Amino acid sequence: MLALVFAIVKINRVRFLYPLQAFFVSFLKGTPILVQLMLTYYGIPLALKALNQQWGTSLNINAIPAATFAIVAFAFNEAAYASETIRAAILSVNPGEIEAARSLGMTRAQVYRRVIIPNAAVVATPTLINSLIGLTKGTSLAFSAGVVEVFAQAQILGGADYRYFERFISVALVYWVVNIAIENLGRFIERKMAITAPDNIETDVKGELR
Repeated sequence: MLALVFAIVKINRVRFLYPLQAFFVSFLKGTPILVQLMLTYYGIPLALKALNQQWGTSLNINAIPAATFAIVAFAFNEAAYASETIRAAILSVNPGEIEAARSLGMTRAQVYRRVIIPNAAVVATPTLINSLIGLTKGTSLAFSAGVVEVFAQAQILGGADYRYFERFISVALVYWVVNIAIENLGRFIERKMAITAPDNIETDVKGELR
């Protein structure tokens, strides 16, 4: 959803939002995800502390789950890359369909909801599924932000019994199975979204439509 917002802002060059979008996307694409995790991990508490001092609130910084930092960092990082995929998919929609929708009296929001986004989703889905697989594998970096996920748990267990190889083989199998499931889900979604030609179209000898 964040990538879709980024894409729409860039396509329409929304005033005030477009410079912010361009800055964020450039920064997120130009810096490593590990650095972004660290900035999020240390930056969110500082922002909340500043809010407490400025507005007199009592937000509990220590109550924030460690997973929140990882989710925010990964969400923005993935949105920066996925926004370009979605933007290209939106621009690939047939302009004739858009004009037809507008001629029927649809508002811009209705055109996006009923015409542009459904058509763009068909084009963007395969690439977004591949990006999701890459994102899933990248979550192993979340340990640096204090999240004990699969890879971190394997390190902890391996440090207890020194059977690192067996632990990491198990981690590899877990990631493999999860990504196979995501890939199959993506194929299912592609089949459901595929636009098929009608079966009752007849052609004459010259191949022209009747």
